[in-house]
Amino acid sequence: MMTLRLSKQIMRVTLGAAAIALLAGCASKGEPAYTPKELRSFNETATLDTQWRQNVGNGLGRARYPIAPAREGNTVFAADAEGLVMALDANNGDREWRVELDTPVSSALTAIAGKVYLGTRNGEVIALDQRDGSVDWRARVSSEVLAAPQANQQLLIVQSVDGQVTALDRATGQERWVYTSSQPALTLRGTGTPMVIDPVTFVGLANGRLVTLDNRSGQPLWDLQIATPSGRSEVERLVDLSGQPLITPDGRLFVTSYNSRVVALEATQGSVIWESSLSSRKTPLMVGDYLFVVTDDSQVVALDAGTGQEIWRNDDLEDRWLTAPAFADGNLVFGDFEGYVHLIDARSGDLAGRARVHKSGISVAPVTEGNTIHVQANNGRLETLEVTP
Repeated sequence: MMTLRLSKQIMRVTLGAAAIALLAGCASKGEPAYTPKELRSFNETATLDTQWRQNVGNGLGRARYPIAPAREGNTVFAADAEGLVMALDANNGDREWRVELDTPVSSALTAIAGKVYLGTRNGEVIALDQRDGSVDWRARVSSEVLAAPQANQQLLIVQSVDGQVTALDRATGQERWVYTSSQPALTLRGTGTPMVIDPVTFVGLANGRLVTLDNRSGQPLWDLQIATPSGRSEVERLVDLSGQPLITPDGRLFVTSYNSRVVALEATQGSVIWESSLSSRKTPLMVGDYLFVVTDDSQVVALDAGTGQEIWRNDDLEDRWLTAPAFADGNLVFGDFEGYVHLIDARSGDLAGRARVHKSGISVAPVTEGNTIHVQANNGRLETLEVTP
């Protein structure tokens, strides 16, 4: 019922959404074993209108790899689990190019400075040219890559499922340094996504620790136990930092953790500013003075980013396996396991709009630009929606 892997003589169990559901009781066809809240009618204050849609190969695969699309400029980049990568005009969905790689894709895409970076199931990292999809370089890391590679001016930082962090030269793919961490026997499926700025990289680990690495050498500058394992069973002791740390221009760092808490830190030293007892596997979102968190039971919570005080909480979508939040035209944007896109007013916390993309479900976060939303369903359908009042 769960997939066992042998990696570097350590047996690791990866838990995806279906596996967690199975722990709570048997489920059929991979559906959740809990009871998601039924969708109810509400007073819509925003409308979601479809602008265009395209099918991207065969989608995210049976394992629902976290292959989120990316956008740079007027181009959207998307891929499927079998190695198809496409570039589409963001305004009308016209295909600019299509390439079929000789290896299955497993990570979200990163589009930056004319390149598209992605990771594969066999531990490769590939750089594509945004103009035509040609391969600029390929590099090997220690194991499968599920997190989107992250770039600064010089480096591409890659976190693989065995906990290793590898810095590659952005121009050539040459390895610059490697950081290795210890992994617990049982982890959530996937890894955290590093937050990279020019001098340092912040890395959340499956053992509940947050480490700051010097980008010149890969040496840790400081590390902190964000989440401490507790409980008798291995499942109860899961404390993965599986979201991406969020850093603000004034040097605050926000970190979520599974089975534990949300923490605001002073980024240079790691000193705690505040903490809140919320369990989350998702990357938080900050808009203005609000920090938005999707809890593990899919409640949406708005916190005061300065104090951690709860401002509002919405449980209308509880247990619907919401994606990490995005932001469009004053609204938070989420996908759910039945393929709906939901809007929640960022100020009031009220449901604002809803549309369905595909019944296969949505498990990767939407990509937004202004009032435009790009969302990829599990079957590969990529739909672009526009928010109107």
